[in-house]
Amino acid sequence: MVLADTNIFLEILLKQDKKEDCKKFLKANAGNIHITDFSLHSIGVVCFRYGKEEVFQEFIEDILPHVEVETLPMDNYQEVVDNKKKLNLDFDDSYQYTTAKNLQLKIATMDRDFKKVEDIEIIFL
Repeated sequence: MVLADTNIFLEILLKQDKKEDCKKFLKANAGNIHITDFSLHSIGVVCFRYGKEEVFQEFIEDILPHVEVETLPMDNYQEVVDNKKKLNLDFDDSYQYTTAKNLQLKIATMDRDFKKVEDIEIIFL
């Protein structure tokens, strides 16, 4: 089971350089992909910012039925702060890390800031 970081989906949606690698990863892990509510909202923000509301609509229709959307319980928000301090991660990375750690998930990402993480498996694409 793997938590796909926001950048995996944005790479595909925005048709960036590593989109094919990200598509292959998602297909290879179909049925085992999780996404945080934070990622879902971030993808919406980015799509709307670039006037790509229809891309977001396609995303929620095509992808969301095939992934588990995870929400960090309010009781765990202090861990986000603690993990930021411990690993020097920004908020979104700390939220992803804390969620993955609590749910015992691996993280798939292209974000090199996760190189600091040693206690859960990080899959770099």
